[in-house]
Amino acid sequence: MDLQVLKNFLAVAREGNITNAANSIHIAQPSLSRQIKNLEDELGQKLFIRGSHSVTLTPEGMLLRKRAEDVVAMLDKIHEEFSTIGETISGDIYIGGGETYALHCLLGILKDLQAEYPGIRYHMYSGNSVDVTERLDRGLLDFGILLQPADVTKYNYINLPLTDRWGVIMRSDSPLAAKEAVTCDDLLGLPLLLSRQAIQKSTANNFIDWFGDNFDKLNVIGTFNLVYNAALMVERGMGYMVSIDKIANTSSGSSLCFRPLSPPLEAELALVWRKHQTFSKPAEKLLERLREGL
Repeated sequence: MDLQVLKNFLAVAREGNITNAANSIHIAQPSLSRQIKNLEDELGQKLFIRGSHSVTLTPEGMLLRKRAEDVVAMLDKIHEEFSTIGETISGDIYIGGGETYALHCLLGILKDLQAEYPGIRYHMYSGNSVDVTERLDRGLLDFGILLQPADVTKYNYINLPLTDRWGVIMRSDSPLAAKEAVTCDDLLGLPLLLSRQAIQKSTANNFIDWFGDNFDKLNVIGTFNLVYNAALMVERGMGYMVSIDKIANTSSGSSLCFRPLSPPLEAELALVWRKHQTFSKPAEKLLERLREGL
């Protein structure tokens, strides 16, 4: 399977139109159509549903798109790493994790390293623990930030000094805002927006375990993985958001406020990387600084 053909397949998937894709990658439309047909013959699967003016991916095409994106990303990462061998330390570092205030304990180290080696670039990937470990295992991330306790048997790790505190983000004029903390009984009957991290069953100390046997009685109107989007819904009065502290604007001038859960629900975090991993020079230098700083 030719790498350039995979890249051209991704162009068609992205554009949704073979002619537009051919124009974007500067090849003739008949040549691109022939490549896609040959790729389908090679795999023995139909990859696109052809319409009069557009094409859409079949389920098999969606699977190939995911795999092709991983292959291209991995090869780009290899080229980047080898292009900097023997040169001044420069290149890319890939870090994945959920939205967390604990990232603050890394930022000083990242900033100092960037000042010393301005050719280093950071790429942040947002996702829950399942998303992050999947990308770690495929070699698409150098480091991941995971909620503890987590299965770290495959990884080396450093425990982070900050913890995440769970609570409820609500409008400041909400009756619940008069309370110092929020209990299980307070949440019954309220329209709730739940973070994917809070209800991820593969981690301990999650919101489901905290709430207990009556979790199914909650009025869950939606879930989210980006706090900003959910905060907009809370501002409009659509519901109450179960999330961690300090990642949405709940300062005194904001229309939103944060109230912690009672009894408290907190989560420790760890920075992890694959055992026996061969790092690029920038990632190796970052790990050295992290071990010193943390």
